Amino acid sequence: MKNIFDKTVTDNVIERINQLNSNSKQKWGKMNVGQMLAHCCVTYEFVYDNKHPKPKGFKKWMLKTFVKKIVTNNTPYKKNGRTAPEFLMTNEKEFNTEKDRLTSYILKTQELGSNHFDQKESHSFGKLNIIEWNNMFYKHLDHHLSQFGV
Repeated sequence: MKNIFDKTVTDNVIERINQLNSNSKQKWGKMNVGQMLAHCCVTYEFVYDNKHPKPKGFKKWMLKTFVKKIVTNNTPYKKNGRTAPEFLMTNEKEFNTEKDRLTSYILKTQELGSNHFDQKESHSFGKLNIIEWNNMFYKHLDHHLSQFGV
């Protein structure tokens, strides 16, 4: 898995995002490009914006017990996988706004660096190590940028 905390990797991801435009078409899935960018921002909203309630009870247990492994391992996501409710994008999203927002989140994450995240409590999965944080960030971005052919 590429290291999203490495400036070269971050620059490459942003370059891929910059290849998108408001008319970019997906190779699979239902989201349009603006919705996809907003969808990718949710991971960062969990980290930086405190706008989503933390899971509790059974949902928290399910996330930590089953979903965490899928999100933080080295195995790429399958096409058309299930999406958590917080990540569903059904309304139209403004392409440039979401593109700028996602780029800003990615840059902030790279600037904070991996040490900032090591053993940091995540929104849904408890404490994660650097590799788990990296895999969660990079794998999701790579999956959706590939979905749009960049």
